[in-house]
Amino acid sequence: MRSAPPPVGGPPTDDGADDAVAQAMRAVDRRGFLPRAQRAAASRDRPLPIGHEQTCSQPSTVAAMLALLRVPRGGSVLDVGSGSGWTTALLAHLVGPGGEVLGVELVPEIAAWGAANLARQETPWATIVPATSDTLGSPREAGWQRILVSASPDELPPELVDQLAPGGRMVIPVRHAMLLVERSVDGTVRTSEHGTYSFVPLVQG
Repeated sequence: MRSAPPPVGGPPTDDGADDAVAQAMRAVDRRGFLPRAQRAAASRDRPLPIGHEQTCSQPSTVAAMLALLRVPRGGSVLDVGSGSGWTTALLAHLVGPGGEVLGVELVPEIAAWGAANLARQETPWATIVPATSDTLGSPREAGWQRILVSASPDELPPELVDQLAPGGRMVIPVRHAMLLVERSVDGTVRTSEHGTYSFVPLVQG
C-alpha cells in the first residue's frame, strides 16, 4: 500500500460500520504485515516503511476508509495498492468466508511478500496478485461491490469507476480529498467528499 501522512479531518461514518471495522482491526494484527525492524512500532498511529518507497498506512486512516466503504458480509472487494497485505486481510475479515477479496500490487516484490503475509491469515477467499502495468484495477464482467484505493491519482480514474458493480461503493483519495464514489442500481454515478487527507501519488504502470 502506498500510504499517507496523518489526515486532516476525516469522513463521517455510521456506528455499525465503525464497530465492524474496529473488530476487524482487533482481529488482524498489523505486526504480521510489517518488516521485522518495524514491528515494535505496529501500534503507533503513523505510516511505517515496508521497502520500495512504500508504507503500511496509519491505522486511523485505514479505519476511516474502511468505515466509509461499508463492506458487506459476503461481498466482493478489489483492493488497489494492497502493499503489505494488511488492508486485504482486513477486507477478508469484513466480507467473511462467503465473500471475495482481490488485492493488486504494482511492485512484484511487495506483491509476493504481501501474498505471503496474507496466506498466514488462512483466509482463502482473499488473494493478492501482481498488478499488470497496462491495467488499473482488475476488470471483471460482474464488477466489484466495493473498491478500496490506497494512493492518490490527480483525477478520478474512469476505468476504476467502470469496475464498480451496480449498487457499489469505491473509496479513493483524489488530490487531497477522500472521495466516496457510489454507482446506483441504474448505473448513475455520484461522488462525495469526506475529509482532507494527504496521500502519495497513484502509480499507473
